[in-house]
Amino acid sequence: MAEYEACIMGLQAAIERGIKTLEVYGDSALVIYQLRGEWETRDPKLINYRMVVLGLLGEFDDITFNYLPRDENQMADALATLASIIKANKEEEMRPIQMSVYEFPASCCNLEEEEKDDNPWYQDILRYVRDRKYPAQASENDKRTLRRLACDYVLDGDVLYKRRKDQNFYWGNSVLVSLRDRSSFTY
Repeated sequence: MAEYEACIMGLQAAIERGIKTLEVYGDSALVIYQLRGEWETRDPKLINYRMVVLGLLGEFDDITFNYLPRDENQMADALATLASIIKANKEEEMRPIQMSVYEFPASCCNLEEEEKDDNPWYQDILRYVRDRKYPAQASENDKRTLRRLACDYVLDGDVLYKRRKDQNFYWGNSVLVSLRDRSSFTY
């Protein structure tokens, strides 16, 4: 019923804005295929909802209903999450949400240039695991983070290995992955 309610609200919003051609995308196969007429509507509670939607269709010159599986519809997931956390005041006018679409994840856009010291990224972890020494100018928070990270690594000679999460602290075989050459071995 919630999917029909959302569809009705969306159609009413489009009508209020004078939209005459509309493509509706939904992740509820039941609702989309019922509105297309490909599936019967047998549930008495849904029949009335379907009738309301069909009554609104006359306001459009062209309208299509398209099924979009939920795992392919990240935008709907994001908007549903956002809608669930916003407290709306009925007296207050809701401002539109500004959205931008980027070609790359935000984490890629936020990367700074690599450090110029020619040390590998894991240098601080290696130093801490080997010598229990912190980098110069490390804050208490940095030290705590380094200690936490170091728990996931083991040193074999001069090679630092990362423990696999699913095999930590088990008796028997454990696989370690070398950060130096990306090889793995079992001990």
